[in-house]
Amino acid sequence: MRPLRDAGYAGLLAISGLLAGCAPAPLVPGMGLSSYDAMTASDGLVTKSRLKVQKEAVLAARTVKIIPTSFPPTIAPKLTPPQRALIANAVNRGLCVSLSDRFTLVALGEPADLTVRATVTQATDTDEVAAGISAAASIGMNFVDMSVPVPTPRIPIGLGNLSMEAEATNPMGVQEASMLWARGANAFFNSPRASKASDAYELADAFGEDFGELLVKGESPFGKSGIDLPSWQKINSAIGLPPKYAECERYGRYPGLAGVVGSQLGLPPEWTDQGAKVARSTEPPPEQEPMAAEPAQAAAQ
Repeated sequence: MRPLRDAGYAGLLAISGLLAGCAPAPLVPGMGLSSYDAMTASDGLVTKSRLKVQKEAVLAARTVKIIPTSFPPTIAPKLTPPQRALIANAVNRGLCVSLSDRFTLVALGEPADLTVRATVTQATDTDEVAAGISAAASIGMNFVDMSVPVPTPRIPIGLGNLSMEAEATNPMGVQEASMLWARGANAFFNSPRASKASDAYELADAFGEDFGELLVKGESPFGKSGIDLPSWQKINSAIGLPPKYAECERYGRYPGLAGVVGSQLGLPPEWTDQGAKVARSTEPPPEQEPMAAEPAQAAAQ
């Protein structure tokens, strides 16, 4: 069995070398950062990024709050408003869970050492037909009697991508960390799901984890040797258990087993992810005093 297994792995490596199967993703700066100065390139194997971090200031911080991710309506116009909200919420949830490894998450109205803002700057929708065919082919392979399990790559057509920008500022509004981030879906490692939002949705969570790690460790999450094992709180959140901090419940829980099964069957993420518990805009809330809205609400009633 060992020679057969080795041959299978060798074949998979050969295929991966011949088939790039990765959607190009450009680094796209928007207008959401307070500064774009002094950012340096820090790419990973499948991710492009430019970032800056004031390590001492970030590591000294203990509390953080997340302003809901902005997804401007001019970006990815083929996506429906619910799909855009799902992607933005995936960013928020990924950030919240990742930041929980070191920070205490606080509500928007409370003071915090760092305030995180993220914006979608570019997104390409997934080709639903190609993804559906790929999902069907993958399911069909499960019924073939093979001694060596070989992953079925997606059809490398119509893969989606996502570009993001984010920053963390201190209470005085001074930028302590920033990142431009871009990644395209990969034919081998991103699940084909019959939804225009599927790849951007999956990549949104990856961005949340990467920017969260930048703040948790005070250094680039890319270009490291070895593998970092996930914390218990991340594992619990990933399987749909309650998050470490109640603030993260705002963004709903990960779909857990339903998400895994839905991904294997190629179901749209809209079917398995219930999204945020409370309806939230994808635009940052206006800067105003908490009591300022009460007269307007009374007048509307």
